[in-house]
Amino acid sequence: MISTMRRMKWLTLLLVISLSASGAFAQGKGRDGRAQPQQMSQKDRQQMRDDMREAYRDHDRGRGQQDRQRPMSREERDKLRQDIQEANKQIRR
Repeated sequence: MISTMRRMKWLTLLLVISLSASGAFAQGKGRDGRAQPQQMSQKDRQQMRDDMREAYRDHDRGRGQQDRQRPMSREERDKLRQDIQEANKQIRR
């Protein structure tokens, strides 16, 4: 039984080592152990940066319009509160 436990520990250790090594090999290193050079040109990188900046700018611009709602009047708030209370009562039934 003890030898079986030792074998299981060794097998577990080997499994952990092999799994951790496979993760290290998957990080883009070539066969000779050096990292692969970047394939994008400087122009492509700058274009990607500009595109991302523009996308975030458009996203923020659209979100700003949605956030700016006019304040509700007292009557509108009271009506909304009453509607919500009535809906809650109907759900409980």
